[in-house]
Amino acid sequence: MAASSGVLEFEEYVRTRQDALLRSARRLVPDPVDAQDLVQTALVRTYPRWDGIADKRLADAYMRRVMINTRTEWWRSRRLEEVPTGDLPERSVDDGAEQHADREMLRDVLRVLAPQQRQVVLLRHYGQLSTEETARALGMSAGTVKSTLHRALARLRHELEHGGYGYRRRESRCAA
Repeated sequence: MAASSGVLEFEEYVRTRQDALLRSARRLVPDPVDAQDLVQTALVRTYPRWDGIADKRLADAYMRRVMINTRTEWWRSRRLEEVPTGDLPERSVDDGAEQHADREMLRDVLRVLAPQQRQVVLLRHYGQLSTEETARALGMSAGTVKSTLHRALARLRHELEHGGYGYRRRESRCAA
């Protein structure tokens, strides 16, 4: 029974502190996706040690330390991937055409979504609002935001892969 109460306690901690943890992660890494990955990695690393944190009021400090250590590990591993060379690569000229084309494609593909789905996607991903903030802004429950976002992203993936937007061609070009 104690193990299940520890699980529930950890779940409650994550539920109530996830926004604050994400804000802390955003201070450590500039990219929002990397910040989410950092929080998830820290949670995975903290969960097995949760019962060892005697004073749960210090859990945020513990999580911040795990995030700092994880970020440092990531930084070190990326540094090792760099290889010095005497030859500089040719500079590419970025005229912004590809970025403009991507934006146009995104606008086109977003039109296939229902208005509510489009609003949720834009607030969550473009506006970078949390699930709760999006729910408040649209006057719906957090669960409705999550399910709407899930369906909308599935529809967007399908449209990008099968709707003639060139997503597969571009993806295969990047892999080459």
